[in-house]
Amino acid sequence: MADTAPPSPPKRYGEAGAAFVRLLEIMARLRTPETGCPWDLEQDFATIAPYTIEEAYEVADAIARGEMGELRDELGDLLFQVAFHSQMADEAGVFTAADVVEAIATKMVRRHPHVFDQPDDRDADGQTIAWEEMKAAERAVRGADRSVLDDVALALPALMRAEKLQKRAARVGFDWATPEPIFDKLTEEADELKAALASGDADEIAEEMGDMLFVCANLSRRVGVDPEVALRAANAKFERRFRAMEALAKERGETFSELDLDAQEALWRHVKKEEKAKF
Repeated sequence: MADTAPPSPPKRYGEAGAAFVRLLEIMARLRTPETGCPWDLEQDFATIAPYTIEEAYEVADAIARGEMGELRDELGDLLFQVAFHSQMADEAGVFTAADVVEAIATKMVRRHPHVFDQPDDRDADGQTIAWEEMKAAERAVRGADRSVLDDVALALPALMRAEKLQKRAARVGFDWATPEPIFDKLTEEADELKAALASGDADEIAEEMGDMLFVCANLSRRVGVDPEVALRAANAKFERRFRAMEALAKERGETFSELDLDAQEALWRHVKKEEKAKF
C-alpha cells in the first residue's frame, strides 16, 4: 500500500495533536474521583448521548447560517463529546481515545483505495457507489445472518432513518422503478388516514400518520431530495413568513393573535406574494 501520510506534515498537524492531548487531559481531570467535577463524574454513555446528538445539530445549524466563528466553537463542543465518551470507555477498559482515532483513520484509508492504494479518476458519484459497496462488504464479513437493515442507527431523527432504511431496502431490489407509483401509495395512505380519523381511534390515527410520513420520505428519496434538508428548509420558510406576518400586523396596528383565520390567511398571502416578488 502507498504511504498514507503526507510527505511533510504541516506544523498545524502537530499543534492540533497537542491541543487534542490537552483536551483529553482536561477531560480526565473532570472525571477524576474525589477531585473532579461532580456533574461529569455522575454521567455515563446513556446520559451523555443526548448532548452528543444536540452538539451535532448545533454544528449543522452553524453551517446553515454560514457562521464560521460559531462553527469553530460548535465543532469544539462536538469534539468534547468524543473526548467524554472516550474517557468513560478508557475508565471501563473498553477502548481509548487513541483507539478511536486509529479506527477512523484506518477505516478512511481502507474505504479510499483510489487515493491511498490504487489511484484512479473516479468522480464523486463513482466514489459514492464504491463506498456503499465497501460498507456492504464490511457488514457481510460481520455475519452472514445479518439483515441489510442492520446498523441503521436507532437514534437518528425519524425522517432521516426512514430514508436510510429505504435506501438499504432499495439495494436489494425492494424499490419502485419510478416515482409515479409512490404518488398512488401516498393517496392510498391519505385515504387510510382519513378513515382512521373518522373512526376516532387514536392508535390507528398515529399509525396511519406514520405510514403517510414514511411514504413522503420514500418519495423524497426517489426524486433525489434529502427529506431532512427539505423539511428543514420548509421549517425555515414557514418561520420567516410567520414572523413577517406578525410584523405586518404590528405595522397595521393589529394584534396578530386577535385576528380571525381569514385575516391571518390574508396576511399570509400578502407576505408570500411580497417574498416571491423579491426573487
